[in-house]
Amino acid sequence: MRVIPSTSPAESKDWKLSDQVYERILSKIVDGEFPENSKLPTEIELSKQLQVSRPVLRQALARLRQDEVISSRQGSGSYVMRRPAPQMLDFAPVGSIADIQRCFEFRAAVEGAAAALAAERRTEADLVNIENALKAMAVAIESGELGVEADEQFHAAIAEATANQFFVSTRASMLTQIQFGMSLTRNLSRIQTMERMIRVQKEHDQIFVAIRDRKPEQAQHQMRTHINNARLRVFEG
Repeated sequence: MRVIPSTSPAESKDWKLSDQVYERILSKIVDGEFPENSKLPTEIELSKQLQVSRPVLRQALARLRQDEVISSRQGSGSYVMRRPAPQMLDFAPVGSIADIQRCFEFRAAVEGAAAALAAERRTEADLVNIENALKAMAVAIESGELGVEADEQFHAAIAEATANQFFVSTRASMLTQIQFGMSLTRNLSRIQTMERMIRVQKEHDQIFVAIRDRKPEQAQHQMRTHINNARLRVFEG
């Protein structure tokens, strides 16, 4: 059976171009060219400056709003809400930020569902594996290590606990992107206060408790909240 693409080639090209525009505007915000709390140039001005059409620009601006980097004020235009840490561009190569953010969106949906199933189906052995990964993350925080491997083990163990191989294989197919996102957020957290690292660990604790106590809705909520928070933490100043 032939699969009909959801977007035309022209639309796909626009979305790819909008990713580039998204990152160019983001870089200008990080570099201070568009300061925090300042008003962005008008759409007409930005379109001319970036040499793109207004529809492409609007797609980029919409994504920046979703990521809570800018906000719109009716009748006034768009304003910079936050300036991400300059180190973000050191840890993430040009061209990767948009993909990382969309990966977080996908993970929130898929891993949220996985957490709910894990809460229903987990065995005692599954619970041990999840808890061991949780403890390894705590040790990494105490020793000043990055903890990406322990973080991945935690999420992988939850996928295994679903007893559904499609959750496991889906995560495996995008492991490189997942680990890069984890590395980025953990590197950015490490240059912040210890309180931020503790906050991230607490989110993992809450996921574990919901799965341990067999509370599917709570497990899904805690997982989605954690991954969405990770997505937004990329842009914390």
